[in-house]
Amino acid sequence: MALGGSSPCFAVILAAGRGRRLGERFPAKALLPFGSETLLARHIAILETFGMSDIAVIVGYQGHELRNEVTRLGRAGRVVLIDNPSFRDGSIVSLWCARELLRSRRPILLMDADVLYDRRLMARLLGSPYENCFLLDRTIEPGEEPVKLCISEGRIVEFSKRPRIPHEWHGESVGFFRFSPGIAAELADRVEGYVAEARSGAEYEEPIRDMVLARAGSDFGFEDITGLPWIEIDFSEDVRRAETAIFPELIA
Repeated sequence: MALGGSSPCFAVILAAGRGRRLGERFPAKALLPFGSETLLARHIAILETFGMSDIAVIVGYQGHELRNEVTRLGRAGRVVLIDNPSFRDGSIVSLWCARELLRSRRPILLMDADVLYDRRLMARLLGSPYENCFLLDRTIEPGEEPVKLCISEGRIVEFSKRPRIPHEWHGESVGFFRFSPGIAAELADRVEGYVAEARSGAEYEEPIRDMVLARAGSDFGFEDITGLPWIEIDFSEDVRRAETAIFPELIA
């Protein structure tokens, strides 16, 4: 696999999932259209706006259609496509498929594919002074569905849908991360450990949580993007809200 090296970070987009909660009438979530572009087209365009020319997409469900979309966008041979044949297992397997990239000695930008977002979120992430950075939104729906980034004394102390560590307050994680080369390589090691221990049903956030807890959050920072439009798309009602409430608010 050619790792490139012309842009400051290597972007890894996790797009292999089935999206069962959306229902069968929807395509793979990265192929959902908003305006004249699919989510995948928007991801690539925004990354390129910020000088990110090294992009990998982990594909599985409807992988052929995702490859066709990359070709349609004129990015065949430039965007790296990595197959995850076990996409029905946990999302941690998709991250395991990207382990070579995580060990490439490059800063890594890790992204969920199912997020419609304003490009100012990416500006916050790439412009952050923190080498290892999360994005956090203080506006969060109640319940266990949102992945929570928990803060005490200005530090990240927990990262989970069901926090077990006491904390002062929390917000929702957007699902975009920037990792230093060392932390990215450690993440690859931890993901391999999960797979070797037959814990491939875990979500990919779990080994990230392990790193946060191991350091008591000291090597990680966050950017507060509260007020900027974005949405993670899990359910059909999310698609409707993305179309009617989020997309019209995105800056051109």
